[in-house]
Amino acid sequence: MRLIFAGTPEFAAVALRDLIAAGHDIALVLTQPDRPAGRGMKLTPGAVKMVALAHGLPLFQPSSLKDAAAQQQLKAVAAEVMVVAAYGMILPQAVLDIPPSGGLNIHASLLPRWRGAAPIQRAILAGDQETGITIMQMDAGLDTGEMLAKHAIPIEESDTAQTLHDKLAALGGTAIVEALNALEQGSLVLEAQDNAQATYAAKLTKEEGLVDWTKPASEIARAVRAYNPFPGAYTQWQGESLKLWQAQAINAEGEPGVVLGADKAGIVVACGQGALRITELQRAGGKRLAAAQFLAGGEINPGDRFLRKNQT
Repeated sequence: MRLIFAGTPEFAAVALRDLIAAGHDIALVLTQPDRPAGRGMKLTPGAVKMVALAHGLPLFQPSSLKDAAAQQQLKAVAAEVMVVAAYGMILPQAVLDIPPSGGLNIHASLLPRWRGAAPIQRAILAGDQETGITIMQMDAGLDTGEMLAKHAIPIEESDTAQTLHDKLAALGGTAIVEALNALEQGSLVLEAQDNAQATYAAKLTKEEGLVDWTKPASEIARAVRAYNPFPGAYTQWQGESLKLWQAQAINAEGEPGVVLGADKAGIVVACGQGALRITELQRAGGKRLAAAQFLAGGEINPGDRFLRKNQT
């Protein structure tokens, strides 16, 4: 099909590669303007732009799609459908109405659960047993459109936001190719979402990565996985920040935040219920280290206390 593709990060780039490989005619690639990134805050293109450039696809990076000039550029390519994946910008209804078949969104959850910006992380945080990809007909609401297809996968106990992202990105590429085939054949069936079952996946903030040791260890362990790689779960120790990259909940008891043990197997910290064994961590400005390497200097010992910022 002749289509417009709208997306920005790697999650979307995976789908774009699959659509190219499937032989679809990408009339235009919409992606966000280059953003400052890295220590030098140099303007950096997103993953979708890099794929578009590599394949010589027409590229459009408007700061907004609300003005008539931008919308006219979309109309000019005469696409049959728009495919959207993690574009990161609001698409006005006037834009969705341009292609005859509207906009199809690749959403990283089993809608109506986890509508919003951070469905992968929220699913891990909540302890969900499964998640997946929903292909949705876009409307003016926040992930409220009718569903065309749903594909579920289990959330493994070892999954971080990064590993689950990668699985869902691959699944999303496959799912949108299948959906477009069905659209061409006229065999798509639309299913309305049950709004009563909807949950909201709020955008992540750096502040929520700060560990509250009074919470159960199982909940903190999920947070470590969900915030890997962003914003990162972290705690305060001797006036500095420690980022926690890998940890597991274990059966042990003590005063929340107090180190119960520190050896090559990990750093065990008491929680509100149970304890957390930290197996990989990082000092501010340092490298990610296995607990055994981190402890080589003998700096963390039983009885030490990990704090929240508002504690003394």
